[in-house]
Amino acid sequence: MQLNPKTIKALRQKLDWTQQQLADACDVSLRTIQRVKKEGAASKETTMALCAVLEVRQGELIKLEENTVSVAQTHTLNTQSITTILALSSIASFALGMITVFLIMK
Repeated sequence: MQLNPKTIKALRQKLDWTQQQLADACDVSLRTIQRVKKEGAASKETTMALCAVLEVRQGELIKLEENTVSVAQTHTLNTQSITTILALSSIASFALGMITVFLIMK
């Protein structure tokens, strides 16, 4: 199974674990963890152990195609879009209010 080594590394570092500590927790050899890091290749058993230890679903560790956007990236994009829209609508409301005040004062 092809896993995303960057995701595994990020999750491991979040726990502040070494590769050896991750290997021990997964009950696999250090060499297995190193192979996953280098090649992204893992057996079903290793993948299941990593998921259990890192407390993530299998889909979160599977390597995505380069042109595929992850759920986390989509959420970030949606949040940024909403923030931008809110900021622009606030500016537009302020400008409209100022124009209205200017026209009333005239």
